[in-house]
Amino acid sequence: MALIKNYAGSVYGGLGHLLKLYCESQHLVVPPKLLEIQNLERFDYVIWRDLLEQIQQLQPQTGLGLRIAKYVQPKHLGILAYLALSCESLGEALHRYQDFHRLVYDGSPLKVEFVSPYFSIRWEETELHPTQLTDEIAIALMVEFLQQFMCKEQIQLHEIHFINPPPKDAQVYERYFHCRVRFSQAKTQILIPISEANKVIGNADHTLQQLLMRQAQELLQELPHSNQLDQRLQQAILKGLQKNEYQIDQIAAQLGLSVRQLQRHLQQQNMTFQQRTQQIRYMLALEYLKDPHLSLQEIALLLCYSEQSAFQRAFKQWSGLTPQQWRQQYVHH
Repeated sequence: MALIKNYAGSVYGGLGHLLKLYCESQHLVVPPKLLEIQNLERFDYVIWRDLLEQIQQLQPQTGLGLRIAKYVQPKHLGILAYLALSCESLGEALHRYQDFHRLVYDGSPLKVEFVSPYFSIRWEETELHPTQLTDEIAIALMVEFLQQFMCKEQIQLHEIHFINPPPKDAQVYERYFHCRVRFSQAKTQILIPISEANKVIGNADHTLQQLLMRQAQELLQELPHSNQLDQRLQQAILKGLQKNEYQIDQIAAQLGLSVRQLQRHLQQQNMTFQQRTQQIRYMLALEYLKDPHLSLQEIALLLCYSEQSAFQRAFKQWSGLTPQQWRQQYVHH
């Protein structure tokens, strides 16, 4: 158990690409360790922390994490970007962030809570005491991502809290976040007014969003549908899977039907709700497997399987192949 206790987690490989991009843009020498991890899907949190410290030595300044975060692109956050961009409001995106944040940073647990009249997004303290740099970049990355890619309007933050003591030039933080920033607090957190939770997400020309939409459209065309209700049903299940709200009562309510009415409609096609959902999951799985950047664990989560093994069993039943075998065949074609 001691091993697990000292495990400080890992971070998504895309964050290594972000650091390299920053060093190059600032004409800094790229640390050798940073070059070494460029092809890794994930790397240790301890390496992430050390690399940030090295960049700080190359370019000493207050608020370095804020400057690095300015360069973030959806690809640096991987699957989280896919998911968040498929949400309809900021509140929904924050809940998805809580479910999946460990895919980007599997170290300290993230909690999203309503503490009226605010949303509190906070990181529970890890075994390794986080540095100001790791804390500020975690918060700045999240704020940049929400602001740049998701909301058309400026998101109003209420306050930001850091557990570390204030640096010399604390004003840098308030200028960056446009809100009150407190240091030496009990926990690291972002407070967002609940009224902001309804802000609509949407940036029509965003590449990732287009990719998701395109995948969804292709899927809908491939699925057999006899009438408009079928088309709406497929879209509802597709959307439901992205939000983990795909039970029959939730889908029926979305379509304005009772559960009995929906079951009767499916019976006419010799189909159960479970079979239709699995059909859509299978088609989505094939789409996701074509994307080499997605790991099997990420695909399992995207399809609402709590365990990767459950996804692998289901996929083998559908196709007769394991997901790995299917992916290899696809690549070699």
